[in-house]
Amino acid sequence: MDAYRAALLRFDELDQPQRLEDALLVVSEGRILAAGPFAEVAARHPGLSWSDWRGRTLAPGFVDAHVHFPQIDVIGSPADGLLPWLENYTFPHEARFADPAYAAQIAEVFLDELLRHGITTAMTYCSSHPASAEAFFAASEARGLRMVAGKCLMDRNSPEPVRDDTHQGLRDSQALIERWHGRGRLGYALTPRFAPSCTDAQMLGAAELARAYPGTWVQTHVAENHDEIAWVRQLYPSARSYLDVYDRLGLLRERSMYAHCIHLDAEDRARLAASGASAAVCPTSNLFLGSGLFDFTAARAAGFHWGLACDVGGGTSFSPFRTMLAAFEVARLSGVTLSPGELWYRHTLGAARAMGLGDRIGNLAPGHEADFLVLDDRATPLLARRTGAANSLAEWLFAMIVLGDDRAVSAALAQGRRVSGRLPA
Repeated sequence: MDAYRAALLRFDELDQPQRLEDALLVVSEGRILAAGPFAEVAARHPGLSWSDWRGRTLAPGFVDAHVHFPQIDVIGSPADGLLPWLENYTFPHEARFADPAYAAQIAEVFLDELLRHGITTAMTYCSSHPASAEAFFAASEARGLRMVAGKCLMDRNSPEPVRDDTHQGLRDSQALIERWHGRGRLGYALTPRFAPSCTDAQMLGAAELARAYPGTWVQTHVAENHDEIAWVRQLYPSARSYLDVYDRLGLLRERSMYAHCIHLDAEDRARLAASGASAAVCPTSNLFLGSGLFDFTAARAAGFHWGLACDVGGGTSFSPFRTMLAAFEVARLSGVTLSPGELWYRHTLGAARAMGLGDRIGNLAPGHEADFLVLDDRATPLLARRTGAANSLAEWLFAMIVLGDDRAVSAALAQGRRVSGRLPA
């Protein structure tokens, strides 16, 4: 049993953030045993010793709802938009992940970056090569992380080095499910890349696997970019919308994550909510590629789950602080203000709920897995000045969002074990 005395950031029963200035977090066998005001928790555990980390804040690990593991080295590549970016940078680089040794090397770099920025769980795309998924799962298991991932299915409209065979891609996916899904803290996501890159036969096969293995996830892209949408309209002239393509093929369901969801209409949003599917909102990527602005007001009215995501390499940073700030700025362009508390919620407990994992991660509450961060709100001189002058929790959270970066994440712990950074002395 381990215990830590520090400030504590958590969400209450109304999903509102709380910050306890003097709290005690108790961890036992990888889970949170107790969390609350220091005096109360200490009194319930007489004789307990603890590490004194006052001056730091313990916070839930960030949860990222959409990121591409093979794209770490294409981040920041210039392009006119999504489709030329894929053609000129992404697909050529993803071809390298057929090499197991290369995939294993990059998996370590990728996880280092996630954890350095405080992301302890991510819903992750691998390349179309089984070796890519094997490498990602093996590296995640070795670190004891809760991760969800899958190999891309893409059997058409893509270069030969990244295109898979319709049926072999499904067989590979099933083999990966049976090898990795539910092993330790790992989960498998069936991953048709997007409708233009998958035949109906492959998407129908993915839906069949999702039914056969109901604990798995589905992840794909929808309504990200006008050129992409026009392409889908050509390929599926009888479909009511881009989202309708997936619905007809049996891929719109609970435990499915649809990235972007920018150019949806009211009927699409209602169907997304009714199906139990979720959206991954990727503001830095959408701005970088000029894809559009997510409609936060319409999403709130429709009532579907959504979480924030970096979408590296289309996104421009792994940093949840950058992602939250970009979401705030995108909302303001539409005349909407997202509160600091909601922004933080959407990148922790809200994203966990969008993944169907809200009972396990995303909050510092008894029974949850002990994935948490040690935050330093004095990591830079300017951050220290601003957080020190904060007159409310909202001001403190917003100062962290605007001025924070990886330097504010002193350490990341998974199941109560340090997996990145340095613990306070």
